[in-house]
Amino acid sequence: MEQFIHKNEQPNLDAIFGALADPTRRKILSRLTDGEASVNEIAAPFKMSQPAISKHLKILEQAGLIERDIDKQRRPARLKAENMAEAVEWLTEFKDFWETSFNQLDNILFNMQQKEKNNE
Repeated sequence: MEQFIHKNEQPNLDAIFGALADPTRRKILSRLTDGEASVNEIAAPFKMSQPAISKHLKILEQAGLIERDIDKQRRPARLKAENMAEAVEWLTEFKDFWETSFNQLDNILFNMQQKEKNNE
């Protein structure tokens, strides 16, 4: 009997959220919205070494949030936002929950204010 291994095509949300948890990596992603950049270009505004930036880039690449090419001596990185969109889609599943919770809180606060006005 032939066995097929099912490859999970879904992005790894744990890796994505782990990558996004670090402020340096979020700043790198923001920088890459302007276009591709080399490690040195990415490292310029940070007070850290180029190898430290390279480690951050590797985590972003493993999470599928950036792509890196080899261009002679340069390895430019570019934003790959598809997996980030998957994370946003997952988060929007909770939108109804939060909207309902906030609406309930609004109603409670409104009722409290009305009671205070009536007691004056």
